[in-house]
Amino acid sequence: MRYAHPGTEGAIVNFKERYGNYIGGEFVAPVKGQYFTNTSPVNGKPIAEFPRSTAEDIDKALSLVLLKIADRIEANLEVLAITETWDNGKAIRETLNADIPLAADHFRYFAGVLRAQEGSAAEIDGNTVAYHI
Repeated sequence: MRYAHPGTEGAIVNFKERYGNYIGGEFVAPVKGQYFTNTSPVNGKPIAEFPRSTAEDIDKALSLVLLKIADRIEANLEVLAITETWDNGKAIRETLNADIPLAADHFRYFAGVLRAQEGSAAEIDGNTVAYHI
């Protein structure tokens, strides 16, 4: 049996010309807009362009994952609070109103921190430098 080349009549497989990063349930362009061409060893022709992703793309994806975790925690607040109470013996009022909501807040906080990564350095004297990451 002979298979038709992708993109030709009768082909079982077809490719788009360009793909994006799959982030947050959709394909999006890479942050820096860079792509690489994947070439087929069968005929030496381009298959498609794919994102040349960078740390910024990873941070974007990770931020969305952390936000999704926070959403899931909030959607299951009562079950998680009761489970936490049975697991550690804390009063339900603490797990329901503090522990579990704060866990969701922490995920949201760190999702934002990824986007606002910053640091600084300062020369204290001729022999000392302080830096913050």
